[in-house]
Amino acid sequence: MSDFVSGFWSPYVTIATLAAIAFCLFLLIANSRKPPTTADNTTGHVWDGDLREANNPLPRWWVGLFVITIVFGLIYLWMYPGLGDRAGSLGWSTAGQHDAEARALTDQIAPVYAAFQAKPVASLVSDPQARAIGERLFLNNCAQCHGSDGRGAKGFPNLTDTDWLYGNGPEQIVQSIAKGRHGMMPPMAQAVGGAAEVEQLAQYVLSLSGGATDAVKAELGKSKFGACAACHGPTGQGNQALGAPNLSDTVWLHGGGLQSVVAIINNGKDNQMPAWERKLTEGQIHVLAAYVLGLSPPAERAAR
Repeated sequence: MSDFVSGFWSPYVTIATLAAIAFCLFLLIANSRKPPTTADNTTGHVWDGDLREANNPLPRWWVGLFVITIVFGLIYLWMYPGLGDRAGSLGWSTAGQHDAEARALTDQIAPVYAAFQAKPVASLVSDPQARAIGERLFLNNCAQCHGSDGRGAKGFPNLTDTDWLYGNGPEQIVQSIAKGRHGMMPPMAQAVGGAAEVEQLAQYVLSLSGGATDAVKAELGKSKFGACAACHGPTGQGNQALGAPNLSDTVWLHGGGLQSVVAIINNGKDNQMPAWERKLTEGQIHVLAAYVLGLSPPAERAAR
């Protein structure tokens, strides 16, 4: 794909475009000249025995329209992009028009969001209008990863349970949406040992949530968990300040089971949620955070 953004294509497109217009003009001139004719004003071409081609000039209205089309094309290419990377005399672009329309829409709806921003995020959870707007924002921007119902998928957090990597307080949710999150676990195989030691550690990790399949290997792996405790805590309950998952519950973002845990120990994991502060306004993030907060169980919200 890098070939399509090289310096070759701009002059190529420019030459091809102007050559096409020049050819149209040549075609018009060539067909405007009256070829030799016979006495009966025909070109001499005969089909089906008696069907003769008359030698009448092109209609003036048609020639006029053709010329207007050529002139229009040249004026358009001077004013708007079309000749390679030339911006055009008006400086118009699809990106510029999109940004202008987006700013106009933002200015139009700003009073609505200003009223919401004056209220705490938690209070908007029970506001029908705020929830309706927040739902549309969620479906348009978040559902691609977290699902339309917010239940997520493998590798994408479930927003409707009580397991939150960075916490589900209003401030944490606003921070997650605005700034994004980048969670990274480095490969730990070398720090643990060989394949046998990795499996033992995996069995111990699974034992924290009652999922170990070999109690002996799990016990042997306990001493190796020290390499993981710096992030996940000595008891594997995680650390929301770092976004380190709780290993003592039954929620597995990237899949549970021995093979999945061994793979993560060996290869690590790098997950990133993009920051939305450049696409959404502060007011939109405020309302969206309220909707996401409302996805949590009522008892969990009451504790906040």
